[in-house]
Parts: sequence; C-alpha cells; structure tokens
Amino acid sequence: MATTPSSRGRLVLVARLLLGLTFFGAGLAGLLMAPQTPTSPPMKPGMVALFNGLVGSGYLLPLLKVTETVVGALLLANRFVPLALIVLAPITVNIVAVHLLLAPEGLPIAAAVLALHLFLAWSFREVFRAVLVARA
Repeated sequence: MATTPSSRGRLVLVARLLLGLTFFGAGLAGLLMAPQTPTSPPMKPGMVALFNGLVGSGYLLPLLKVTETVVGALLLANRFVPLALIVLAPITVNIVAVHLLLAPEGLPIAAAVLALHLFLAWSFREVFRAVLVARA
C-alpha cells in the first residue's frame, strides 16, 4: 500500500512526538533527580565507570540533561526540528554505543530511538542537503 502525503505527515508527527517525549522526559527526569548510582539491578563495571565519570565531571551530566530537555521541547513544539535533530545526533550515537557495548539489555529502546531519529532525518533530508556539501 502506498503512503499518501497525509499519512506520511502523520508518521512524521508521531515520530517527532515520540522522540521529543523520550528526550524531554529523560532530560527532565535527569535534572530533577539527584544523580546516584543505581544499586538494583547492579550495573556492570563499564556502566559504573561511565556514570561516575559523567557525574564526577561536575558539568557534563547536567549539560547533557539540559540539552535533552531543550531539544525534546523543540521537537514537541515543532520548532527548529532539523537543528534539534543535528544536536541530538551525537547523543543518539552514544546511547546506541553504550547499549551495544556496556548494557545490551537496553538495546531495544536504543534501537527505537535510533530508528525514530533516522526516520526523521530522512524525512527532513532536503533541509540537510545544504550542510552536506563537501566544499562551501
């Protein structure tokens, strides 16, 4: 069955809202909760080291959570969506890498975030053509 423009637009809307809610919620939760290493279930040593490094830096975890919250809000509000997708790209890559290498139990959620991000990036590919030129 062919995808009509209106159903394509609905898919983009749903993907944008899901990705926006995911990052807005995760960012806000990270900002409102005091960082502490979870004890149940026990985290693997690599995850403990990563988390302790983020917290121990004193700035990186709050910066990450503020970025997630702001970009999630932009996606939810349908404002600066291409910019939001660019800013989220390294965060999404790191989410996937962490779950591939350190915590494979979270891989289904990481894969869903990656799929939503790639779908939205593809949907806005015309906007990205200008930044993907080899020479300015």
